[in-house]
Amino acid sequence: MSALRAVRKLELNSWCIGAGAVRSLVWDAMHGFAEPTPLDDVDVVYFDPTVESAEHDAALEHRLRCEMPSVAWEVTNQATVHHWFACHLGQQVAPLVSLEDGVGTWPEIATCVGVFLRADDSIGVVAPHGLDDLFHLIVRHNPVRADARTYRERVVSKRFAERWPLLSICPA
Repeated sequence: MSALRAVRKLELNSWCIGAGAVRSLVWDAMHGFAEPTPLDDVDVVYFDPTVESAEHDAALEHRLRCEMPSVAWEVTNQATVHHWFACHLGQQVAPLVSLEDGVGTWPEIATCVGVFLRADDSIGVVAPHGLDDLFHLIVRHNPVRADARTYRERVVSKRFAERWPLLSICPA
């Protein structure tokens, strides 16, 4: 909740905390873990087509680090992800059209979930592919942007089977 409150202070129009931060929290609870799985980072995604600078994302990360210095924040404007694909991967991909569109491209269906905090402190959920895989402990390839090789590498590198033994991991 404190992370959600910190991000809400940024006053972004369309945002969520998503990916591993949500997935791990849910799977840890469903496995009955007393201690949460340590997070490499907390992904904050937002959608603002009027902002195209990486410096803006860095400034938002800085504000979050000042608010909660113990968290490794990663802030990404989904409206600019196509530029990242071109620069870093040499791939031409279509620009995303919304926050939901961006969240819906993440490599595993169960990871395509984000949460945000409304002004009245209720929690909103962004889940373009639904919540079934997340709550049924299924790891399934999302082919929207990630190829099968990337999915398989992530399954190994994220140590899904080791960390959460109740998962069903689908082949790509």
